[in-house]
Amino acid sequence: MITKTHRFHGHNSLKYVYTHGKQVRGTAMGLKFSPNTKRSSYRCAVVVGKKVNKSAVVRNRIRRRVYEIVRQTDIKGAYDLVFTIFHEDVAGLPADKLSAAVSQLLEDAKVT
Repeated sequence: MITKTHRFHGHNSLKYVYTHGKQVRGTAMGLKFSPNTKRSSYRCAVVVGKKVNKSAVVRNRIRRRVYEIVRQTDIKGAYDLVFTIFHEDVAGLPADKLSAAVSQLLEDAKVT
C-alpha cells in the first residue's frame, strides 16, 4: 500500500484531475494525470467500478495490486495520478504483465 502522503483525500481532490487532467489509455486501464505545483510529491488513486466486477473482494485486490506497482515505481515530480480500470482481466493478469502495463501508462504520460 502506498503511504498516506501519496493518497488522495476526499472526492473534491479527484475532481480537479478529472476536469483538467490529460489522459493516456491502454487496453484494460487508463491514466488521468495532471501536474500539481502545490505539492512536493505525487498522489495516486485507483478507481475500479462495479461494472468491472460485482465482488468488492476482486475490486479491492485489483486496487491493491496497482497501488503496489506504483509504490515500487520511481515517479519524478509532483503529479496527481488516477488509474481507472476498465476490464475484468486485470484481476487475473500475472504480476509481470500488470507491472508492464502500469509502467507503460506512466511512461506514456512522461511522469517516470
